[in-house]
Amino acid sequence: MAQVSSNLLLVAFILYLVATFVFAGSISNKKTSTDKQLLRNARWGKLGIVITIIGFLFQLGYFITRWIASGHIPNSNLFEYTTYFSMAIVLAFLVIHFMYRLNVLGVIAMPIAVLIIAYASVFPRDIQPLIPALQSNWLVVHVSTVALAQGVLAISFVAGLLYLLRGVDQSEKSKETLWLEVVLYSMISVAAFVILTFGFRVADFETTFQYVDRDGATVEAVYEIPALIGPNEGEIIDGTTFGPLFNVPAIIDAGKLNTLIWSLFSGLILYFLLRLLLRKRIAAAIQPAFKNINLELVDEISFRSVAIGFPLFALGGLIFAMIWAQIAWTRFWGWDPKEVWALITFLFYAAYLHLRLSRGWHGKKSSWLAVIGFVIIIFNLVVVNLILVGLHSYA
Repeated sequence: MAQVSSNLLLVAFILYLVATFVFAGSISNKKTSTDKQLLRNARWGKLGIVITIIGFLFQLGYFITRWIASGHIPNSNLFEYTTYFSMAIVLAFLVIHFMYRLNVLGVIAMPIAVLIIAYASVFPRDIQPLIPALQSNWLVVHVSTVALAQGVLAISFVAGLLYLLRGVDQSEKSKETLWLEVVLYSMISVAAFVILTFGFRVADFETTFQYVDRDGATVEAVYEIPALIGPNEGEIIDGTTFGPLFNVPAIIDAGKLNTLIWSLFSGLILYFLLRLLLRKRIAAAIQPAFKNINLELVDEISFRSVAIGFPLFALGGLIFAMIWAQIAWTRFWGWDPKEVWALITFLFYAAYLHLRLSRGWHGKKSSWLAVIGFVIIIFNLVVVNLILVGLHSYA
């Protein structure tokens, strides 16, 4: 059953990738489009949606079969939650698409889903029994609601990014062009890291460290990529003897910090290779494809997504989370890193709605906020999970 589940996820991944190119074929960068061109675009858009729906059904099949194989909802580790998050993004995209019929959303939304599934695949896929803290129905309610909320908020990012790709003046350098390149570089980093990781897996690279954890116990850790960062008092006991350059204290998960550093480094290399190929900023190179975007419409979609996702996140990320925390750890709040960043996410989107509704922030200002909000979500998913040690470190 576990193998069937993996195969279903692979099919979904491929279909989402195909849908990305189909949606790209549904947009036109011509100033004026003939009736024939508009009809062609509409057909490509419908085909893209059909492929996306089929891919979603395959991913739903993955989710159900893995649930059957494990005996619990598959969102209890980083691989499971991240794939669950990608499914929530696709679901949110489908709902928003049928509300607004805007094919160009798929050009950004589907690559994000593909990247997140690919990123999840670098983490262990083994099905393991739940630790006591996770053996609660509130886990299902809390995590499911948070993933759905973040999936909707991701569509706000998609619409905001589209607005900026169309609306930011690329004819000269500015702070806006710089930060837009940083956002694109971050997405490229994920793709680069996935390629790098699978490359080392094909090469059968592996290093085993023996180190002292934060409880003072001597344990082992296996690195599947070269160790730039070593664990606390770590010694190589098996495998390749490369590195590390230095060790970190036990409070930091060295293996996961090493993962993050390699991600940023490989992303930097791929980004500059693309710059050399395109001979201009990446945002400037792709901007012509989005010049027919209705800025008011994508701005509205960005706002509506936050208006839907924010209360869902408040419910799942704070209220349900505190109920679960009381049951699992006998306290509603403990300033765990994950809890702190959930609060930061809540406060940020509350500020977004306040500025939008009370101060009249629209257009670029609102779009930048949508992008920053998603950066916070990804920071919580990647950095907080990979580096900071806390009660949520089981992820």
